Amino acid sequence: MYNLKVVIIGAGIGGLTTGIAMRQAGYQVEIYDRAQELRPAGAGISLWSNGVKVLNHLGLGEKLAAIGGEMNAMEYRSHTDESLSYVDLRPLFEQVGQRPYPVARTDLQTMLFEAFGPEDVHLGMNCVGVEQDEHSATAIFENGERISGDLVVGADGIHSAVRACVVGQVERRYARYVNWNGLVKADPELCDPNLWVLYVGDSKRASMMPVGGDRFYFFFGAPMVEGTHVEPTYRQEELAKIFQGWPEPVQKLIQALDPEQTNRLEIGDIDPLEHLVKGRIALLGDSAHATTPTLGQGGCQAIEDAEVLTRYLHTTNIGVADALKRYEAARKDRTAELVLKARKRTSLIYGYVPEATEQWYSDLKQEPPESVINALAKVILAGPMG
Repeated sequence: MYNLKVVIIGAGIGGLTTGIAMRQAGYQVEIYDRAQELRPAGAGISLWSNGVKVLNHLGLGEKLAAIGGEMNAMEYRSHTDESLSYVDLRPLFEQVGQRPYPVARTDLQTMLFEAFGPEDVHLGMNCVGVEQDEHSATAIFENGERISGDLVVGADGIHSAVRACVVGQVERRYARYVNWNGLVKADPELCDPNLWVLYVGDSKRASMMPVGGDRFYFFFGAPMVEGTHVEPTYRQEELAKIFQGWPEPVQKLIQALDPEQTNRLEIGDIDPLEHLVKGRIALLGDSAHATTPTLGQGGCQAIEDAEVLTRYLHTTNIGVADALKRYEAARKDRTAELVLKARKRTSLIYGYVPEATEQWYSDLKQEPPESVINALAKVILAGPMG
């Protein structure tokens, strides 16, 4: 189809990537976001090769490589500093044809924002609903404005307003743990500059990986009841208490981080949806399949969504609703499978069943690197770019 007008709600990774892809397909695209300024949720993100390939396809590969970290291996270590598993990731790159890039979320969002063009990203626009008829879909905003197009794409996150117009109200499911994350200057006393290290034990974890700008992206995770709140000033102190006695690099990381710039997030997901589209309305990214970050595929799946949705609109001509149905058929099972797989891994990491978590620590020592590589490759190669 040609000459479509696309209204996208949400200027995160998924919304901006969709905007870029749709523009390249020749469509008129406008993006609206409730935020007054673009501030990504979280400090960093692992863009595995399936997401990178889509951005390469959109002509952003060189810019992405410039902001990405060079991650050549991953290692699990215990909370007593025993090496549990070491995997050289370079055979993975050979198998799938592209290295992954851990990136700072701000760098990624800025890259996408500039590639799309700031002039058509409208901030401070809170979408409260969507209406549609046979010929168009209309986004309705809190300030009373109504913006119509041939379709509306809901890329407005886990608390999506657009989703309610597709499947009704959906409850966010708390994943029973808190994630702290941020950026620190790269330091060999913390971690090898080309290594992704994960310390695990007592149903908790602490991790560092390289991103561009000579920095490490770090995250911590620990089981916690829902509803806790700690002011930024006290987050360093909170982490020091939770990870007391952990290995020296973890202690040095806690000392090095800036508590005022450290995010503290209660992690949740949503159950797989029955539908991702309704008529001329499509859901994409976290609004469609919000997941826990334990597989590192959340952002990648939003990027895949963008490519697949654009491709079906561009390569079919029966109508918008028909193209959206094809998008749903292509994406529903893949994304649901990854949400449930991440949920299962979350339960293992964070001690839902303590015996199972202890067994996992033992299994890490036995698992051959080839098995890890093949599992990662299977997820990557099932993406739209192979």
